[in-house]
Amino acid sequence: MDIFVTELWRIGIVQAPVQQIAAAGGIENFAIKWIEPDRPLCFLADPFGYWHEGRLYLFAEAYDYRTRHGDIVVFVLDEHFNVTEQRTVLSEPWHLSYPCVFQADGEIWMLPEGYKSGTLSLYRAVEFPWRWEKAPEFSFPCAAIDPSPFFTAGCWWMFYTPPAPKAARTSALMLARADTLFGPWENVSPRPVVQDKSGARMGGTPFICQGKLILPTQDCSKTYGGALQLLELSPDQLDNPVFTRGARLQAPASHAPFCDGLHTLSAAGEVTLIDTRRTLYGSLRRIGVDIRRALHKRMG
Repeated sequence: MDIFVTELWRIGIVQAPVQQIAAAGGIENFAIKWIEPDRPLCFLADPFGYWHEGRLYLFAEAYDYRTRHGDIVVFVLDEHFNVTEQRTVLSEPWHLSYPCVFQADGEIWMLPEGYKSGTLSLYRAVEFPWRWEKAPEFSFPCAAIDPSPFFTAGCWWMFYTPPAPKAARTSALMLARADTLFGPWENVSPRPVVQDKSGARMGGTPFICQGKLILPTQDCSKTYGGALQLLELSPDQLDNPVFTRGARLQAPASHAPFCDGLHTLSAAGEVTLIDTRRTLYGSLRRIGVDIRRALHKRMG
């Protein structure tokens, strides 16, 4: 981690369904409600939404440069998308991000990324949205990065990036299949179905648009999370997927200073959730935090 480069993300609620954004090929002409962290040297990223009893619950990664650790937070939004409550709902000894929340089999689930734990864990809502417990029945063959499930024709599919080798974390897309959410999961191919640094790592929810399955993937060709590349395929070709490129979405200059990256596009009914990045160079506050951490570690 470069002490002189500080990346700060914020999350936005775009006032349009994801299909409309895909058709427009960008986010510039849509109204957006922004949610930002309430402390310096923190950021909010990887937003996923779930509607429950007329309210939108927005889940996201909350990262603090002081601890270099990410937890999962939820924002409860009213009908005007104002935050009425926010709370950390999932914290582990390892870094958590990408809190994909969905319903299946009559229950609500969260499938966050926690690859530094060495495994992929599925969490069941015990008391939505505040309490979650691991589902021991779930088993996946690796500690998947940015796992994105999709259910169609009575079958579960999981788009994800492998944790190794390191270069694959921004350039490889794997696809696994299972008859039930719990598995067993098997890769449709031993090799990545996509190998391309400009569009392979998942960046949000798969969705259907005009009969095609659309995958938001991250364009990491110049920088991590620099933009989103939409990949398209026919839903009936998942056993042997052939992708074509759709629109490329990036944070417009009009969103400055948060125009250095865009790496999440999540469907949430009539709205869509995104995140955009601002990059600080030579932040004295950040340098001071890292120096104090290094001194504390040296002193034991």
